[in-house]
Amino acid sequence: MTVETPARFSPLSEWQDRLTRLPDGFRVRELPFLTQLTLRVEPGSAAAKAVESCLGVPLPGPLRAELSGEVDVVWMGPDEWLLVAPDGRPDDLVARLRSAAGAGFATVTDVSAQRTTLALSGPLVRTILAQGCAIDLDPRVTPAGSCPTTLLAQAPVTLVVRDDAARDIRLLVRSSFATYLAAWLIDACTEYRGSAS
Repeated sequence: MTVETPARFSPLSEWQDRLTRLPDGFRVRELPFLTQLTLRVEPGSAAAKAVESCLGVPLPGPLRAELSGEVDVVWMGPDEWLLVAPDGRPDDLVARLRSAAGAGFATVTDVSAQRTTLALSGPLVRTILAQGCAIDLDPRVTPAGSCPTTLLAQAPVTLVVRDDAARDIRLLVRSSFATYLAAWLIDACTEYRGSAS
């Protein structure tokens, strides 16, 4: 008996053309199907140390992300992290992490279908996000590695700042909010069309 793999659909597959017609200085592209795992473990425990060793990076503290390894590790709460890796890695990564934790208390759950990721880049990123987000994205306040969870145009998101100028930000958004947020981003940058700031 052959088991067919279910088809996967990007929440923004029909928006790609519209997202490429934005002003100079602001680029948006969806990174669909990334592996996303929720890790729950007590910080500093033997299981946490084993997981850190397996990942090759430390589990970051509050509102921080560790972006230097093969897997991005995003702080989500006092004992919770989101692990983000390229597509096609969930089973392998889950197995490795569960094996590393051993008998220690840790849970690893595949939540890849929950969210999509938008890669925002360019000199207008902070200006456009400021129209719908209360977080201060000044690099002195939110340097590279910051990962606040907040509202953007009333949609819950996690912002992962990837560079010191806040010109490269990953936006993690629930799939059910993705089209709303894409429409908001297009509308928010209307006044900057033709701008090369």
